[in-house]
Amino acid sequence: MSAPASFLYTPAAVREIDRIAIEDIGIPDFELMGRAGRLVWDTARQLYPDSRRWLLLCGAGNNGGDGYVVATLARAAGLAVTVAALADPQRLRGAAARAWEQYRSAGGDVVQFRDDLLAGTDLVIDAIFGTGLARDLDDACRQAVEAVNAASVPVVAVDLPSGLDGASGRVLGAAMRADVTVTFIGRKQGLYLGAGPDHAGNIVFGDLGVPPARVAQVAPGLRLFDGNDLSRLLPRRARSAHKGNFGHVLVVGGNHGMAGAVRLAGEAALRAGAGLVSVATRPENVAPVIAGRPELMCRGVQGPVDLEDLLRRATVIAVGPGLGMDAWARNLLAALLDQPQPLVVDADALNLLAGQSRRRGNWVLTPHPGEAAHLLGTGNAQVQSDRLQAMADICQRHGGVVVLKGRGTLVGRSGDLPYLIDAGNPGMASAGMGDVLTGIIAGIVAQQRPDQLLDAAACAAFVHASAADDAARTGERGLIAGDLFTSLRAWINPKP
Repeated sequence: MSAPASFLYTPAAVREIDRIAIEDIGIPDFELMGRAGRLVWDTARQLYPDSRRWLLLCGAGNNGGDGYVVATLARAAGLAVTVAALADPQRLRGAAARAWEQYRSAGGDVVQFRDDLLAGTDLVIDAIFGTGLARDLDDACRQAVEAVNAASVPVVAVDLPSGLDGASGRVLGAAMRADVTVTFIGRKQGLYLGAGPDHAGNIVFGDLGVPPARVAQVAPGLRLFDGNDLSRLLPRRARSAHKGNFGHVLVVGGNHGMAGAVRLAGEAALRAGAGLVSVATRPENVAPVIAGRPELMCRGVQGPVDLEDLLRRATVIAVGPGLGMDAWARNLLAALLDQPQPLVVDADALNLLAGQSRRRGNWVLTPHPGEAAHLLGTGNAQVQSDRLQAMADICQRHGGVVVLKGRGTLVGRSGDLPYLIDAGNPGMASAGMGDVLTGIIAGIVAQQRPDQLLDAAACAAFVHASAADDAARTGERGLIAGDLFTSLRAWINPKP
């Protein structure tokens, strides 16, 4: 079986693919290094054709060896090349040592890095560290990285921006801010996680001639959700379909002053394709919710007894938007947690859940980093430093599917390959975005089989982020949650 292009790998997994390429397939390691260097060279020349003065920063490992290959090609093309060695080339071993000798035999030499080398430089090639880095940068490398980051010079990173952890996307003291990252063999998940997107720039990938079937021998760490998954999960409807075929979503929330939250979630569930949507909220919210979206069936509830007939009809329950944390909220949530239907749990419902040991398999928990920290009894910084681990910890503690929101939203379940959503933008940092996501998840879950909960949640997160990207075309600042509805229908109805 071939490895899908959407798979992402840990550095350890990529090293295993390297081993397979060299030992099992028989590709010499120096040949692989040459292919990597050639790809960086070709990419840099294509993207920066007018650059004539290149500064290459080379380290002590294979990443540095890739840099020396690029330097040799650049010299042969007549460019003005300066190589600053951040480690003594005599420390190089194997293929990297051969690359250094090749560069030196072609007349190349190296200098110590100085800030003034950046003056007049058209392009920087970052080949200091790749996937082998497992510690904070030393002072010399950190100073070089910070100097480049402060300069107005484009940067092409080799495999990974130096200082970025290839597994988590964590910054190891300091990290290069690249305009382009050329990565090889397997896409490194750290480029997409944590601080990765802020440092990687545009990502160019090359398999270096390693057959996909051989790459598939190694387990990936993540999978990118893409448009091909949409048509699989959201097929065309039968011409004889009716609203009863597409589920009945019940949205519970909207405490005093929070009518907008349930209104947004309810409309999002409808826009996502649910056949019917009911809203249970504070009695004073009924009139404004219906006035704003008359397609919603809205009922005022004082407590769990008022939910009984709504629960009999619902096929999916979404709880949390505008719920609050008072006795009204706690009593409603307690009643819902005992229901057999799939649950989508968000916002204050997550905060009320924190500290409880409750687990179930058929719910979707949708925390942002702060709510995730509350669920785990830790801090926001700890969650953000390793988002993948935080998501896995919540899955382990509470079961079901977890949607860890933020840049590079993660969607996972214990025992399954998690999804990463490589869409969305900073304009989404505004009130109501989470309510819309909750409604979309519930609406899509209502249309799927019970065993498709993970895929349905990932589909919803992708649709939500993609609609937000459409809405941000005229600018991110000022984007509001309701703007997503304009393009949501286009995403929820993919072309086959």
